Formats: sequence, C-alpha cells, structure tokens
Amino acid sequence: MKQVSETEAARHRAKMEKRKAVQDAEVASKKIEKGLLIVNTGPGKGKSTAAFGLALRMLGHGRKVGVVQFVKGAWHTGEKDALLTFGDKVEWYAMGEGFTWETQDLKRDVAAAEAAWTKAEALMADPEIGLVILDELNIALRYDYLDVEKIVEALKARRDDLHVVVTGRNAKPALAEAADLVTEMGQVKHHFAAGVKAQKGIEF
Repeated sequence: MKQVSETEAARHRAKMEKRKAVQDAEVASKKIEKGLLIVNTGPGKGKSTAAFGLALRMLGHGRKVGVVQFVKGAWHTGEKDALLTFGDKVEWYAMGEGFTWETQDLKRDVAAAEAAWTKAEALMADPEIGLVILDELNIALRYDYLDVEKIVEALKARRDDLHVVVTGRNAKPALAEAADLVTEMGQVKHHFAAGVKAQKGIEF
C-alpha cells in the first residue's frame, strides 16, 4: 500500500475541498428539468446496449418504458426477455424485418418502418411512459424509409416530460441538431474483425 504523508494528505484534502465547491456550484446552477432527446450513434458497439441500460434505470424509478425496434425485429434478444420480466411496465414492439440486404425488398422495408413509426407515435403519446427507445431508427432514416423532417418535428413536439433515445449508425444531421444529447461511439477494436461470431449475452 502506498504511504501517504500528512503533508500530501492535507494538500489533497485542500484540493478536493476546492474541487467540491466548484462542482457543487456547477450542479446548483442547473435549474431545467425536461424530457431529453438522446441520440446514440457512431461505428462503435454499444449504442442499443446503452439505451437498454437507461431503460433499466427508468424502471428502477418506477416509470414505464416503451421500445420500438425498427430493424432488429427478426432477432431473439436477451434484453427483450429480461426487460419483459417487468410485466406491464415495458411495452416492446419488434417491428423490423432485418437489414435491407437481408430483406432485399424496398417496399417491404418502407412499410415496416412506417408501421414502426406509427407505433412509436402511440407510445410517445402515452402519458404513463417515461422513456421511449427507438432502436435503429437511424438506419431507417439513413435509407430514407422515413421522412427525417417529419420525424424530427414529431420528436421536438413530444410532451415535455418524455425522454426518447434513438440508436443506430449515421445519425442524420437534422436529428443530431434537434437532440439534447448526442453520443458518438467510436470503434477502436472489434472482435468481429478477428472472426469471432455474434454471441448470446454480448450481441443479442
């Protein structure tokens, strides 16, 4: 164990006291409470994972959560099974039919995206829901299955206390501009490049 002298301890305590005062003042200056529009994007892994972490947090506070999956609907995922154990506190709609290179049917992809957005609007209108996750909506917008201006306007017009998380690579600039929080997840290294397949509990 590192030996800490009395002088070092006193210097550290004084430094942390100053830091705490600055931090407390910064926190006290924040007065606004509102529903956030959060965008998780970028090439790195973890965008949906982070969104479902927020779902767990919201559920921990007793609030209801809604999920609409725009692309991954064909997948059986562990997060869906886990969150549905919360019963009527979670509404989950897997409405995608896979990535466009899997369906190879533009009309079908557009119809699925439109149906998913209709469900998303219904969830956002439910006053009991505190968080709505629009999983892979960015993919549907990237391929122009949906009108980004219409989507952004609807998200901006949501009720004041509703939090919404949008996930997926290549977030449209208009969506990023409208968001309160945008996190771009970078990729430094990915096991897929080394030949490791998608695994239960990690990718799904």
